[in-house]
Amino acid sequence: MKIIILGAGQVGGSVATNLANEANDITVVDENPAILQDLQDRLDIRTVTGHASYPETLAQAGADDADMVLAVTSSDETNMIACQVAYTLFHTPTKIARVRSLEYLRHARLFAQDALPVDVLISPEQLVTDYIERLIDNPGALQVLDFAGGRVQLVAMRAFYDGPLVGHELRDLKKHLPGADARVAAIFRRGKPIVPSGDTVIEVDDEVFFIAAYKHIRGVMSELRKLDKPVKRVILAGGGNIGMRLAMTIEGRYQVKIIERNEDRTRLLSEKLDKAIVLLGDAADEELLLDENIENTDVFCALTNDEEANILSAMLAKRLGARKVMSLINRPSYVDLVQSQTIDIAISPQQATIGSLLTHVRRGDVVVVHSLRRGAAEAIEAVAHGDRNSSKVVGRTIDEIKLPAGTTIGAIVRGEEVIIAHHDIVIESDDHVILFLANKKCIQEVERLFQVGVTFF
Repeated sequence: MKIIILGAGQVGGSVATNLANEANDITVVDENPAILQDLQDRLDIRTVTGHASYPETLAQAGADDADMVLAVTSSDETNMIACQVAYTLFHTPTKIARVRSLEYLRHARLFAQDALPVDVLISPEQLVTDYIERLIDNPGALQVLDFAGGRVQLVAMRAFYDGPLVGHELRDLKKHLPGADARVAAIFRRGKPIVPSGDTVIEVDDEVFFIAAYKHIRGVMSELRKLDKPVKRVILAGGGNIGMRLAMTIEGRYQVKIIERNEDRTRLLSEKLDKAIVLLGDAADEELLLDENIENTDVFCALTNDEEANILSAMLAKRLGARKVMSLINRPSYVDLVQSQTIDIAISPQQATIGSLLTHVRRGDVVVVHSLRRGAAEAIEAVAHGDRNSSKVVGRTIDEIKLPAGTTIGAIVRGEEVIIAHHDIVIESDDHVILFLANKKCIQEVERLFQVGVTFF
């Protein structure tokens, strides 16, 4: 696939890194030649220096025969105009734009083909907000990812010594929870993947990924560790786009305080929020945190634009007694450095965003993609089409499907029914199949499985 990425910032650079390893023809456009040179030194891509929405720049980048334009510059306006130019002058089939401002997003009619021809809108702030909300709603989880409109969830947890299933074989899960069907999709032990089987024994500190219907998630979580108390009190450090959106989303369910150091911004937050308490101050001020009963806080989220400040304030909050702390971290190299130490969960905006972008790049009918473990693993929801003659999956039991090494089918959604994958389940046409890939390098083999032969047409 020939893809033009407009903007070589954190999102653009991360997407280029992900896609360049998958036999795509990638061209990255940016006004900063130093950033482009750095990308070109690391990746097998083309680069063009220029303004992303100028017709000449797009022509130089190869827009005449591009399959997709992905506009992820820091300017909403540049991204939208670039899509308009790509549509009008170059007839680019797929146009994706990152749009951050709610002032644009709340007017869906703007993004029609006869107005601003953007096929897919990506809002990183909203994706991160939704991601953090799921983590707050599921205390104890490292990741919570939705499939099939939320009917199925993939949850990552660290196994603790007090979990009933820890030290036991996976097949015992059915004895412990006879009414709940679930499947362990993968286990990472000391950073290395293990393909689980019935006789696999869960060990303390294993990172366990399991798939279950939404209603069974809490029951399965309780098998891997003693469940955390329900969240009541939340402190958000930073009242920017993500902090404000998250506060607006959760203030009806939790006791929320939001700390912001900019006086004008605190005034705006006070006007926008109904129940949350808005505090003017520095989230790394020990005295302020103690005054606000940090020791009785269930979740502390550091969400400012300064990742160093986020790390320090989260570490301070943990030391002062906050039960769980999360920190927004932009640099991937920092994520592994801080997570599982003092900070419970490091949130990477790029990883939350990349999954949405990859959904539109994957071949075959792939409707959901989640990037996992800093991009090394992937979970996808693919739709099976065709019949036994034209498809490599339809009409076959899960045992018969030749999956790449390290790939497991976790669940199937058939209409409204959630079917947890077992070896004798037969895949039917239009089934939504949820797969876990411990090694993302296998993605092309999985894509080919879900592509129908020409006889189907």
